[in-house]
Amino acid sequence: MQYQWYPGHMTKAKRQMQEDIKLVDLVIELVDARIPVSSHNPDIDDLGKNKSRLVLLNKADLADQTGNQAWCEYYKDHGMHAVQLDSRNRASMKEVHRIIQEACKEKLERNRKRGILNRPVRAMVAGIPNVGKSTFINSFAGKACAKTGNQPGVTKGKQWIRLNKNVELLDTPGILWPKFEDQMIGLHLALIGSIKDELLNKEEMALELITKLIDLYPGILSKRYDLDENGEPAVVLEHLAQNRNCLKKGGELDTDKASALLLEEFRSGKLGRITIELPE
Repeated sequence: MQYQWYPGHMTKAKRQMQEDIKLVDLVIELVDARIPVSSHNPDIDDLGKNKSRLVLLNKADLADQTGNQAWCEYYKDHGMHAVQLDSRNRASMKEVHRIIQEACKEKLERNRKRGILNRPVRAMVAGIPNVGKSTFINSFAGKACAKTGNQPGVTKGKQWIRLNKNVELLDTPGILWPKFEDQMIGLHLALIGSIKDELLNKEEMALELITKLIDLYPGILSKRYDLDENGEPAVVLEHLAQNRNCLKKGGELDTDKASALLLEEFRSGKLGRITIELPE
């Protein structure tokens, strides 16, 4: 099965981001905490190389806490700041505010020495489609935010959201596109639901997920579905269908239905907190 993304707008989106990134002090990149490699586009490393960087591990509540901590250490070792995040939860935004000030400390200090005291940090949010950028912006900004509109030295037409006296956010997120040269990246994005399921074969995805779960989290399937994991993935899927009463008319096992169930329970966290990719 080949995993593809929507074609067409990639070059335009990248060009737009190249322009927008010139206006900001800080690039905030959202990745999915369960698959930080596959949900990261390496272009951002080049585009944002002279900017402060903050990586938000979104959906950290669905990822393994040990994995979250390993990724935070990894980003720190590579000169970036990182925060574990559930972008739907406004309570986690205080930490983001704190880290923004920390990430831009040198820039703020340079401004202070030059006599520029009240200029807020300007930031943009970037990431691949469906990783939670809009949800994060809405949670982070809240309802009280006001678009500050055009300002001196700012490209005409750019809208800025004034979060508080210290931070302004470009209201257009930078969209990066996943790299699909590696089909494993496509699979991982499909597993978390970033590619429309109707474009994919759910049973193939479920078999891949079973293989990964048995390898990374042995016992998790047997505990949830009361089945024996010591078999081929196709046999495990049949046991799951049987135990969860996924049957077609006539009593035949409905492995399509069982596949959909497994994927939904993985994505929603019902299987537990799971991280598919760890730092090497």
